[in-house]
Amino acid sequence: MKILVVDDEKSIRYSMKEILQDEGYEVELAEDGPSALELAGKERYDVIFCDIKMPGMEGTEVLDRLVADGVDSPVIMISGHGDIGTAVDCIKKGAFDFIQKPLDLNRILITIKNATDKNNLVKANRMLKKKVYGQQMIGQSQALQHVRDIIAKVAPTDARVLITGANGSGKELVARSIFQQSDRSAMPYIEVNCAAIPSELIESELFGHEKGSFTSAVKQHKGKFEQADGGTLFLDEIGDMSLAAQAKVLRVLQEKKLSRVGSDKDIEVDVRVIAATNKDLKAEIEKGNFREDLYHRLSVIVIKVPSLDERKEDIPLLVEYFAGQICAASGKPVRAFDPEAIAALQKHSWPGNIRELHNVVERLLILGGNPVSARDVEDYV
Repeated sequence: MKILVVDDEKSIRYSMKEILQDEGYEVELAEDGPSALELAGKERYDVIFCDIKMPGMEGTEVLDRLVADGVDSPVIMISGHGDIGTAVDCIKKGAFDFIQKPLDLNRILITIKNATDKNNLVKANRMLKKKVYGQQMIGQSQALQHVRDIIAKVAPTDARVLITGANGSGKELVARSIFQQSDRSAMPYIEVNCAAIPSELIESELFGHEKGSFTSAVKQHKGKFEQADGGTLFLDEIGDMSLAAQAKVLRVLQEKKLSRVGSDKDIEVDVRVIAATNKDLKAEIEKGNFREDLYHRLSVIVIKVPSLDERKEDIPLLVEYFAGQICAASGKPVRAFDPEAIAALQKHSWPGNIRELHNVVERLLILGGNPVSARDVEDYV
């Protein structure tokens, strides 16, 4: 296990190095923020200890940069001048924990264990999700084949695509399939859930901001459009985007340039936009909630993802796929579903679509028999 210690005090650096090496850890040292960022850009560390008060670049600035650069190493902040406010601020910025000097060996070791355990769990969950949902659309129904045919035609082009469908039907999977079959597949693929971002932050998230452009803008930030330059930007739940943000998105689509919040400088971007929504955007236009000109810009190609109730003939293949992936991820032998159980699942209504079916399969594998029976479906669905 490799650990990076960042502290401007030489005695602290070498003391921690000696202590951690005695515990069997591989330790590297950095005397300031820039050195730490350079090392973190080249190496992958299991844990990073970073002093808060350092000349030049303070530890909180280092933390901000690490988070912005996507470094997934747990960062533990250390300081001899700590207080509750400082600790809370560090945690909000993305630090795993905060330790005050003088450093206690037991506290250090416990914090390292907790940090690495949590990081490993996060990675395992990420891998499990990738294994369970995969990157393919499972099924042979006519409705799903129609979607595949459209994807095959539109993916090699730069045409904008609007994906519609109910929650849990697989809109994100369709977007990713378009990206993977496109000429931009080697370039960035950036996803934005417009419904999950507060309206007051959506413009900064999409277009970036300059340092000092608003109260919490402590540094320059590149938005999702810039991050996706040369690649693809997936705007999920675009029907929830504010009208002000819609106007700026329209400008980017028209002019292929943007300006960050707090700046009047234009930045050119080359981005393919794929959007998705579970709303009826034409109805939203009538209500004044969505711009008609933006709708027409986004909907060059419209793909309607069928609900699971519209493709129940795919349920046997989906159940087999989900069961195999879930059992493999848990290290258990694959469990079967008897034909009567499959038939019972096909009679069921699925308002939650594919996502709901996955959860039900997992529940039946945990609570049901082997093979899973129609009685299990009756009892647990």
